[in-house]
Amino acid sequence: MKVKQLRNLTVASLAVAVLAGCSTMSGPAPTTFFVTSANPGRGGDLGGLAGADAICENLASAAGVGGRNWRAYLSTQASGSTAAVNARERIGNGPWVNAKGVVIAHNLTELHGNNNLNKETALTESGAVVPARPDPVNKHDIMTGSRPDGTAMAAGIDATCSNWTSSGQGGAMVGHHNRAGTSPDPAAAASWNSSHITPGCAMPDLAKVGGAGLLYCFAAR
Repeated sequence: MKVKQLRNLTVASLAVAVLAGCSTMSGPAPTTFFVTSANPGRGGDLGGLAGADAICENLASAAGVGGRNWRAYLSTQASGSTAAVNARERIGNGPWVNAKGVVIAHNLTELHGNNNLNKETALTESGAVVPARPDPVNKHDIMTGSRPDGTAMAAGIDATCSNWTSSGQGGAMVGHHNRAGTSPDPAAAASWNSSHITPGCAMPDLAKVGGAGLLYCFAAR
């Protein structure tokens, strides 16, 4: 084969490789974190942790980023012989990236410390902003059932809507994805995962204090 032909084949091969690389890069964003765009309509009744994880997975799949071992950032409280579950132990080790490619946190320590989670970065699975004050609709309460360090609330006062099976009695510990609120305690108002407990678990109860039964979802991978 002539030298010129070899050169042409080499150039052609390189072009194919570059195009293949571009095709891969143009695929789905490496999303590993999002806020759910909606609640199934049952308030705090998510079907337990398994049901909540399925909500995350279904929304992720609809957005083209499924199959990444999606987990809801939720804790459960100890009940009888059943031990508590800590949200921080369910979501892997990071890093976590939103639908726009922005890093939320590199690891668990950063996530529960100086993270990059706020209204502009805590996006839904499709990359939409979740409304909060001063928007016409306020959905800044995100259900977690957790303490600031991502561990479960103590048994006694229901802070997990009966471990995510109640759409009536009880309450849910929520955080503020916009890192702001009206609480007299600035730390609580600015907490992304542990701000206050809702006055009930039905959708109207959640809406009354600025929520819509939304969740944080993380890819545990």
